[in-house]
Amino acid sequence: MIKEEIKKLKKEKDFVILAHYYVDGEVQEIADFVGDSYYLAKTAAETESKNILFAGVLFMGESAKLLNPDKNVYMADITADCPMARMVETEDILRIREKYDDLAVVCYVNSTAEVKALSDICVTSSNALKVLKSLKEKNIFFIPDGNLGKYVSKQIPEKNFIFHNGFCHVHKSIEANLVKKAKEKYPDAIILSHPECTEDVLEISDFVGSTSQIIDYAEKSEIGKFIIYTEMGVFYELSKKNPDKKFYSVGHRQFCPNMKKVSLENVLETLKNPQNEIILSDNIMQKARIPLEKMLETAKQVSL
Repeated sequence: MIKEEIKKLKKEKDFVILAHYYVDGEVQEIADFVGDSYYLAKTAAETESKNILFAGVLFMGESAKLLNPDKNVYMADITADCPMARMVETEDILRIREKYDDLAVVCYVNSTAEVKALSDICVTSSNALKVLKSLKEKNIFFIPDGNLGKYVSKQIPEKNFIFHNGFCHVHKSIEANLVKKAKEKYPDAIILSHPECTEDVLEISDFVGSTSQIIDYAEKSEIGKFIIYTEMGVFYELSKKNPDKKFYSVGHRQFCPNMKKVSLENVLETLKNPQNEIILSDNIMQKARIPLEKMLETAKQVSL
């Protein structure tokens, strides 16, 4: 049985498997740790295993390598990438740095190692507000996700935000008219949305939060029905933790094809023949690690 073989090999070869909530449920089931980007970044920094196998997209594996320079980090599928991570160019950062003084370049963790290397600090959707409130700089260049940046900016009006036009194609495809139709279909359900969704969707949501925050909210709520606006992979964890509650999607493209490239088969193949290793230059390693470590330290120390 493939799951038993994975369990056996990861122990023999000293692998820890980290999986994001958006990969298929059967992959989440065999992982040692499952979580959102923030949790996985913290876990990667704390792991004692010699080898890390990442069941997620490329920027996550890069982050794990940045935080574990002496460990071997492998992707279950090296072609699983995040389009949003490629939407910001180094030239965009340099141009804004020339234009503004008293500036912090704040990089969403959904970005390449090269972009992180030019940034001052990273954030995830779960810690963005906490980290941004702690910054002394007046001007914030938030990259690459414009939707998350605008959502957080409304809660910190004292800062001047410069937004980038990056986006997550999964969350952007969830349009407000589809949300309204879903609400009409499930009138007793409340709407839980990820801040990568567009502003008009967030305005008609009952709760906005990161993937882990959505899971926590649903688990603690006395409500029994929820309309979920984030990638469909999260339904595995939601249903596992809340077997008596109902979860509905908008039924329209809540699906990341890159996350779904990760399978039990390529996890097993990577364990058998370690490949798809994350290799970064020494220069990138040194520079890009700083904003990630700064994020983890700031999020740990600062309270809202």
